[in-house]
Amino acid sequence: MDLDEYLPVLRRADARFAEAAAEAVLAHGWRAPVPGCPDWALSDLVWHLAEVQHFWAWVVRTRAGEPSGYVRPRRHPDDELLGYVTACSAELETALAGADPGDPVWTWAPRKDVGFVLRRQAQEAVVHTVDVEQVLGDPRPIPAAVGLDGLDEWLDLMVPAAFPDGPPEEAHPVVLHAVDADAERTLFPGTRPFPIAALTGTAGDLLLAVWRRVPLDVLTVDGDSLQAAAMIDLVRND
Repeated sequence: MDLDEYLPVLRRADARFAEAAAEAVLAHGWRAPVPGCPDWALSDLVWHLAEVQHFWAWVVRTRAGEPSGYVRPRRHPDDELLGYVTACSAELETALAGADPGDPVWTWAPRKDVGFVLRRQAQEAVVHTVDVEQVLGDPRPIPAAVGLDGLDEWLDLMVPAAFPDGPPEEAHPVVLHAVDADAERTLFPGTRPFPIAALTGTAGDLLLAVWRRVPLDVLTVDGDSLQAAAMIDLVRND
């Protein structure tokens, strides 16, 4: 995806997140469990996205060179969360719209500019929107380009962040084939002569699988599915 595509993706995801969260509260209440985040209730999910977006809006708005000046917001009561997450989303969108992607800012990654924030926050909102849709029992398909970009980000950013010294000894390659994007990627390439498994599905389903939002059952697995799941589970960015 090009840089100018991320902000529209973020805006659409934010709008859908707010809509689905409001529906989920009415249908199931704030204590409803979040299938993709087993330790969270719906209120935790909504607060998490609000808090994340509040922080990155501050980083972009102030062009922060480091995060020590940030003041974390107080946890809002449940009955204020829908309004608060909508306000934080709008604040982040406005900050990003008013910034040049090349502007330098602090990030936790090697890339330290607004462009990193654009991409990371678009993908963050996409995955968390699926989280809240799963509470409703109505997850919607992720567009192929967005799913493939998210898969690339996970491979290029999250995997190296989990293993700064290189893949662990137990790593085996896993091939990821996105049928709707006509693209193939590999987790832990070059660690063994042959892949332990090949996973085939839409780019969106592959993205959700590597983020452990859906089981590998939603994909076609050629090879050892248990070992493929174990390879994905090695990548933790908690």
